This record gives sequence, C-alpha cells and structure tokens, in this order.
Amino acid sequence: MKFTVITTFGPSLRNKAKLEEINSLGDIILRINGAHIDPEQVSETVSFIRDALPKTPIMMDLPGNKVRLQHLGGEVPICKGEPFEIHGNQLNYPNYAEHLSVGDRALTHDSKYTLEVIGIEGNTITFSPHQTGTLLPNKGLHVAGANKTLPFLFDKDKALIRAAVNTRIDILSLSFVRTAEDIKEAKSVMTEAGSEIEIFSKVETEESIENLGEIFYEVDTINVDRGDLSADIGVLRLPLVQERIIDSAQRAGKNVFLATQFLHNMEEHPVPLIPEIVDLYNTIKRGVSGIQLSEETAVGRYPIEATKLVFDMHKKSYSSS
Repeated sequence: MKFTVITTFGPSLRNKAKLEEINSLGDIILRINGAHIDPEQVSETVSFIRDALPKTPIMMDLPGNKVRLQHLGGEVPICKGEPFEIHGNQLNYPNYAEHLSVGDRALTHDSKYTLEVIGIEGNTITFSPHQTGTLLPNKGLHVAGANKTLPFLFDKDKALIRAAVNTRIDILSLSFVRTAEDIKEAKSVMTEAGSEIEIFSKVETEESIENLGEIFYEVDTINVDRGDLSADIGVLRLPLVQERIIDSAQRAGKNVFLATQFLHNMEEHPVPLIPEIVDLYNTIKRGVSGIQLSEETAVGRYPIEATKLVFDMHKKSYSSS
C-alpha cells in the first residue's frame, strides 16, 4: 500500500541538500502553507523547490477563512482577567465582530489561550483572557461555529489560487470546507485562472463532518486537520470523530490523510514522546494514505529525522502485521 508523508516547506527545509535528503526517504508531497506566504512570493518558492526536486508534487495549502491576528505591532502580553481590545484593522477579516456575540469564547495559539468576548463596539472586540501569556501575530482566532457565516474564500485565498495555477502547483488543499459548494467555488476560481488543479479537502469543521458524503463527490482525497477540528468540535470529541471520518473515507474509496502534532516534541528534541509514537503507530495501522508534518519540518530542528521516523514506523507497522 502506498504511504505518503506531506512535509511542510519552511525555513528548516530551505536548503537544497535537505530537500534532496528528505525526498529520498519515501513518497512525499511538499506543502506550502499559504498562511505564511504572500501570493507574490509563490513563484520564487516554487522555483526553489522545483530546482531541488523537479518531480516531487507540490501542494498549496490555502489559509481559508480562518481569522488571524495581524498588525499587532509585535508581541502583545495578556493577563488573566484583564480586558483588552482587538480592533478590526488588527485582523485579516476586519468585520469579524459582526459574526460574534458577547459571551463567545475564542481559542487562539492552537487552543493555548481562551479569550472571552465581553464587549463589541463597531469592529472593536473586547476580550477577557482566561490565561496569562503573549499573543503573537498571524495566530488564528477561532470561535466555534462563527465561520459558518464567513465567506469561504478570502481575497488572499483567491490570489493564492491564481498564483498556484500560474506556477503549475500540483495540488490545492482547501481549508475550512463546509459543503460541496465551497469546493465548487474554488474550482470556479481555478477555471477563471486558466486551469484546474487536483484538490484535497481538509476536514476541520462541524459542517464538513455533516456533509462528508457530498464532499466525497467533489474530491478523491481528504485531510483531517485535528488542530482546527478540535477547536470547532471540542477536543474530547476528536478521537471518536477522527475514527468515524477515517471509516467513512475508506468505505467511500477515498484517500485520507491526518495532520497536526504527530511529532510535536521533535520540533525541539531529536526524539518523540511515547504518546506521540503510540498515536503515530495507531494512525498508520488504520490504513490511512499518509500523515502531514507541519511545524516539525517547516520550523523544527529535526525535519529529516522526523520524516524518517514516520516512514520507519510505517515499515514497522506493516512488517509486524
């Protein structure tokens, strides 16, 4: 059975020798995270990867309608119980306040912080933090269910789709898909840009779970983003829902990948935690098409070692069957 590792390109892999080494480990897809690149930078990034790996598939992962903190002027300290304001011009979607209500709880920094909405005036949101810490630019700000009323594609997504078509990227990964209509909208933008690209649909919203059947009509591959999905449905529901999604995809004859924090410890250390190894083993044994490494290969200190470990675990999982 073919097994693929999606490895995210970033500073840790911006080296031709490292790209060649990671490519030699097995079947990989090089992922460009659209949340951390401007459309104008796509051509140079693709050229750099193609120069090292001319035949390796490249995937553009759209940021989607994920509201992000921007223009913070640097790191912003927050203190538990002390209110602070976020203005519309500090977000990538200035009108986000229109989609929120007092009492909503926003998760940010991969659910590390909970920010309770205690006031809304125009496009200014007043939050009360549940923890003390530091907010960083470009981190997501997620309120469960709020993305149902947001446009599916922000302007940056449309620009990235056009850049992906122009640079002949192989795969387009759609974020925060809710229905088949969202996928059709992305296909329409591709057609207007002059070509269609293979599409992966990420499953990371409650609505995408409810509409898996119609999503399967539009794509052959789904990618379960466990981080954003857990923020939308609650972390305690994640294990059972993950199993149901895998089962549904396999019954439908679709490829299914899983993403988020498989080897989080290896961002800083040369070995994973035991729970990470167990999770990786159990996921591979479920017969998934592959897994995605994100920060582990984009900014982690051990991108080659992390990728090799995944392929080694795949071999061990099936040699022990």
